[in-house]
Amino acid sequence: MKITKILIGLISLVIGAKASVAQTDQQRIFSPDKKLELVCSPKKLSYTVSYNGEQVLADSKLGLIREDDDFSKELTLIKISKPAIVSQDYTMVNAKKSSISYKASQAVLEFKTSKGSRMNIIFNVSNDGVAFRYEFPEQNKDLKRITKESTSFRFLDGTRAWMQPKADAQTGFEHTNPSYEAHYNMDIPVGTPSGSSNGWVYPALFKSGQVWMVLTEADLGRGYCGTSLAQKSVNNEYLVNFPQPAEGIPGAAILPESALPWKTPWRIIAIGDLKTISESTLGTDLAQPALAMDKAFIQPGKAAWSWVLEKDAATIYPVQKKYVDYAASMNWQYSLIDANWDETIGYDSIAVLAKYAKEKHVGLLLWYNSAGKWNTVKFTPRDKLLTHQSRVQEFARLKEMGIKGVKIDFFAGDGLSMINYYRDILEDAASYQLLVNFHGATLPRGLQRTYPNLMTTEAVFGYEMISFGQDAANKAPSHSVMSAMVRNVFDPMDFTPMVLYKIPGVKRVTTSAFELATSVVFLSGIQHFAETPSGMSHVPDFVKTFLMELPNHWDDTRFIDGYPGQFYIVARRSGKKWYVSGINGENKQRDLSLNLAFLANKKAKLIFSEGSAEVNLKSKEITVGSDGKLGLSLKGNDGFVLVFED
Repeated sequence: MKITKILIGLISLVIGAKASVAQTDQQRIFSPDKKLELVCSPKKLSYTVSYNGEQVLADSKLGLIREDDDFSKELTLIKISKPAIVSQDYTMVNAKKSSISYKASQAVLEFKTSKGSRMNIIFNVSNDGVAFRYEFPEQNKDLKRITKESTSFRFLDGTRAWMQPKADAQTGFEHTNPSYEAHYNMDIPVGTPSGSSNGWVYPALFKSGQVWMVLTEADLGRGYCGTSLAQKSVNNEYLVNFPQPAEGIPGAAILPESALPWKTPWRIIAIGDLKTISESTLGTDLAQPALAMDKAFIQPGKAAWSWVLEKDAATIYPVQKKYVDYAASMNWQYSLIDANWDETIGYDSIAVLAKYAKEKHVGLLLWYNSAGKWNTVKFTPRDKLLTHQSRVQEFARLKEMGIKGVKIDFFAGDGLSMINYYRDILEDAASYQLLVNFHGATLPRGLQRTYPNLMTTEAVFGYEMISFGQDAANKAPSHSVMSAMVRNVFDPMDFTPMVLYKIPGVKRVTTSAFELATSVVFLSGIQHFAETPSGMSHVPDFVKTFLMELPNHWDDTRFIDGYPGQFYIVARRSGKKWYVSGINGENKQRDLSLNLAFLANKKAKLIFSEGSAEVNLKSKEITVGSDGKLGLSLKGNDGFVLVFED
């Protein structure tokens, strides 16, 4: 009798638990500080997001479709986990901070389809944003393919956007698009269609009222393609867009596919004021942790580079030897030799130069063409990295020659096979202690955390484009602000900045102080400087000293002030020393009142522009007031650097 009562009680509890799940209309997840709230509606398979009690994302869709089942509708909710705190600490040498901590509230909703297939949705809500991903927990060795992702981001009326169009595949120079090299459409209404059928790239910036948001993704793994935001956004709703058919290795996979279990990438929305999203590290917090590798060779630094201003004719032995001497004289760690070096200099002479460079404490970096059937670019070396066997042969040769890293150019886009090609290169390069720089490439999406030998990636309309024509040079000030605040928000960016003297054939519209400021404003594991030895000869000695002593990586970063496309001011710390740097992206005077409370009463050297000379850099000593306030006035397209005493 007693056993019967116990069984009846247990059955009642089970029935009650099932009923409570079945009747659940909403699941609320709050950030640790309670400012952010994500509300998931399991029945509708949708979510909303609020910040400080005000909704910033309206009812947005969840789910996806696999070839074998539909996970976007008519799902049965079978379990909801109670929100719990997840946290992690990690370190990086090519990020805005060296020591990073992440903490979020996590909840998992478990669903099944009418066919019985299982899918979980994992939600993380941190103080700086929300993120979610899909998980297929079942075991199955057969490949499953995703044909569509139903995920959407629906913004409120009146929201503004700062976004970069994604070029159509196989367009542009030698059919090398998409390579994330375009200007941003700034301060546009949400819902504005992209001028490209390939949509919009990440990161994408939005402003609803006084709340800012950045969309991106991380942790693609080996089963997912890179995605973007679809071209059209009816009713302010942005859908996740898969790559075009040409964005991969011909004949290989474009769309997501994997055996089970399988986790899809994190969909990330950094949310808050500009300071919050600018200081956020969500793009690496949610990336796959660093893979095991020998870290001794992973040394960030600065590099000389001839090609950006001197172009192809400079890729000869005497000029490259001069650039090695230049790097050594500036206390820079690397010198990059660009395309066709195998033909104009040759492997044997490069080995001789590498030995000479080593004596000067400079490491050589060499350019490669990613090649493949998608690639019609003739520059060499090409077709040497396409297979594991050929990569191992080439990388072993480079290691024996004393080469420190490779710059690999002209990839095809975001298809699954191309995403895996990046990872294959990084893994093989790590085995031979080679640093990697990807050009003509996609956004890293946190890949630099997973592979610490990934120092930087282009994926930006950088200085080489400015050197090609006056229109790009005229747009450089506002575009530099956009690149620093949006493209560079989570991932290292090889903009290749800083021409302090002249751009051949192009009139520079920025001041020398603007150019110098970008050495601090832009983040890159290896910062390749565009200025030439000849140009540097026109620069005052105190500026050369600044560039010689500039840190190779940063321990902390603080947003000081700014607005997308208009101006940006940032503080970075290395050890105990702070650098504060700013650029004015508009051609009008800007009077600044900087809040530097953490540097109150501190002395600093201010480097600024004065006069109309081609190089018009000056310096003076200043002291931040006891109230932490500092007033500065910038001319149009101007900048500054503050170097504080230890």
